[in-house]
Amino acid sequence: MSKPFRGVFTIPPTPFAEDGSVDVASLRRCVEFSVETGAHGIVAPVNASEFYSLADDERRLVAETVIQAADHRLPVVIGVTGLSPQHAVALAVHAEKNGADAVIAMPPFGRQASMPEIEAYYQALGAAVRIPIFIQDYGPPGTPMSPEFMARLAREIEHVDYIKEETIPPGHAVTAVLKAAGDACKGVMGGMGGRYLIDEHRRGACGAMPACHTNDILVRLWDLLEARRERQARDLFNRLLPLLNLEFIFGVAMYKEVLFRRGIIASTTMRIPARRTLDEYDHQELDAVLADMADLFTVHPPKARRKR
Repeated sequence: MSKPFRGVFTIPPTPFAEDGSVDVASLRRCVEFSVETGAHGIVAPVNASEFYSLADDERRLVAETVIQAADHRLPVVIGVTGLSPQHAVALAVHAEKNGADAVIAMPPFGRQASMPEIEAYYQALGAAVRIPIFIQDYGPPGTPMSPEFMARLAREIEHVDYIKEETIPPGHAVTAVLKAAGDACKGVMGGMGGRYLIDEHRRGACGAMPACHTNDILVRLWDLLEARRERQARDLFNRLLPLLNLEFIFGVAMYKEVLFRRGIIASTTMRIPARRTLDEYDHQELDAVLADMADLFTVHPPKARRKR
């Protein structure tokens, strides 16, 4: 029996070159950075990886690159969210064939799916692979699911073992799904960049799936929580909070900006423009925030804004 998944399962972005192509070298550096900074697992391509902007062959490229770069040093969870059961199954079968340790999928993407449709979707995934499946519960544009519904899927569908919870309020959902599912669910992980990690851990979450740009800090936060050193964990979280506030505004654009400043990726290019882009004042604020956190970064400390 494989070891249960627990800890910080970090998400690399999909780096793009300035011409919009997938930057495989930068992606490999993201994986190496994640390993070096103590990640307990790696997850890609998912929302923080801009999976929705990738063609299927590029999603397979990202999956193969991450699995090969991780080289069995830690578990790899591959995102296989699809538009239909057939779409998700094809990606999941590819992931398993290439050595993924698990897959993760939101319900059929791009529309509000019905509960019977969602059930059939996960049934198809469960029948297609022999590795664990994470259900990702994500608010609009995803289709949120009730804890009771997800618990039933975990009880009734083989290989549906884990849940990633990203609806509001996440802590209440963690508590409810663990209560409803019992032993049928091997664990629930939080998301949303780790903003609610302290509360989720208290409620019994087995980990979190944040973006990888501050992995060294979030792994330290997790380790403090595991050691029951909540006061130190809160002090660390409070120092991270100004950056989390910026992430809430800018999302993937902020993840990429920090990784660029840390020398991990070569460009901050996004295929679909960020909902908000950083202007000169935002860069000045980020300079100040990162300077205040400088001693928390264990490798590749961020630099002030560099010319592109």
